[in-house]
Amino acid sequence: MDVHTRHNINVVGAEHGPTLMLVHGFGCDQNLWRLVADRLESEFRLVLIDLVGSGLSDPAAWDATKYSSLSGYAADILDIVNELDLREVVFVGHSVSAMIGALATIADPSRFAKLVLLTPSPCYIDDGDYRGGFSKADIDELLESLEQNYLGWSRALAPVIMGNPDRPELADELGDTFCKADPEHARVFAGTTFLSDNRTDLARIPLPTLVIESATDSIAPPEVGAYVHAQIPDSQLVTLAATGHCPHVSAPEVTASAIAAFARST
Repeated sequence: MDVHTRHNINVVGAEHGPTLMLVHGFGCDQNLWRLVADRLESEFRLVLIDLVGSGLSDPAAWDATKYSSLSGYAADILDIVNELDLREVVFVGHSVSAMIGALATIADPSRFAKLVLLTPSPCYIDDGDYRGGFSKADIDELLESLEQNYLGWSRALAPVIMGNPDRPELADELGDTFCKADPEHARVFAGTTFLSDNRTDLARIPLPTLVIESATDSIAPPEVGAYVHAQIPDSQLVTLAATGHCPHVSAPEVTASAIAAFARST
């Protein structure tokens, strides 16, 4: 299957600029990058994709076994950069795709220059002194609710993820994106996302890394950003004056500025 079709790949922006690969999180698609892309495309070449099972990716590419692990998605990232012969890529991953990008660069750093982790979480479940933001019972309840009523779950969770209750149109857009997904694909991806534990992988990240967090985020609280930064050998932490788990949607100007400044730095 052609990699472009499988992932609905779109390449936009400055043809000879540095390459940024923008990869969305759970329940999202590449369209949610548009406000950041608008601010970056004059300087950078942007590679936008839909993960298999999301957006306009090819439904025929779905494999429940492969995508029950984040390593399946990481393998796809490596397929894309190799098939497109991309080099010196700055990988920008939102939420779960931050860990997907981490795994891809650990497996083969040769095609990548830097890593940007936007509101990452290596583990959503509290464990001893580690605070992921949720108990195991919270996650079990979340996944059970998704199983029983995906559309209702999507509409209920979107405002929690997006934050910014004074701007309900943002949560409406996120909810609309959730509702476009195949419920079976979403169920598997949700389990993969919320039950994964990649804490031990952070120390293995071989690239300069920027960790971007929102000042307020109910999905990835500040303790998570601090933890990720502390575990990655060559990392910086930026806290945006933003609310919610999707600052590329709610605060695109400061998000784009942080990404661009890091991508330019030497």
